[in-house]
Amino acid sequence: MAPRTTITPDAVHHPVFARFYARYSEAADHKAGIARYRAELLAGLSGRVIEIGAGNGLNFAHYPRAVSEVVALEPERTLRQLAVRAALGADVPVDVVPGAAEALPVKSEAFDAAVASLVLCSVRDLPRALGEIRRVLRPGGELRFFEHGRARGRTLAGVQHVLDRTVWPLLFGGCHTARDPLDAIEAAGFEIVGHRRLRVPERGVALPSSPCVPGVARRPAAGPGD
Repeated sequence: MAPRTTITPDAVHHPVFARFYARYSEAADHKAGIARYRAELLAGLSGRVIEIGAGNGLNFAHYPRAVSEVVALEPERTLRQLAVRAALGADVPVDVVPGAAEALPVKSEAFDAAVASLVLCSVRDLPRALGEIRRVLRPGGELRFFEHGRARGRTLAGVQHVLDRTVWPLLFGGCHTARDPLDAIEAAGFEIVGHRRLRVPERGVALPSSPCVPGVARRPAAGPGD
């Protein structure tokens, strides 16, 4: 059963940012190569999948046919409407629903895989959101993630911390640039199966959101007390 919560489905409402993101994300898919990373992220998935923070649905076109169903949660109303349109053109069944990452409105251990793509930076309570993802995955289920996060270089990391405490979350829909997705995923009880670090875009001036980490984590198989 889904946990009780006071978080409402439309608790996230950033209409101005949502319109900007819809345009920017489509351009970035082609110009910055993010479409290729989306395809790599989702390759080999099968069974039931839950996608956290589906945005405007740009992942939907990349799900392989072995996926039997995608439940795509998007709390922002404007982006959710765009995701519904994108779902109509997908090769697999996609059900777009409202919902917050910190309180997923689905049963425990109901999914074979979860997808978090450029969303962990903006959830309000990261440990709680990852705990919810772990809850809804079956034992041994995979978390596929593609996230930007804290830079390894001291200069850019310092810039990220300053921006996170000032204007960046206000301008970019609650996004934070200095979170460490790998540490957070491991702290939530996942096993990191594999990951790599890359920069998006690959060339040009590094942005605060340029350091990215795609990877795969797994909910451990059930054991005593799990």
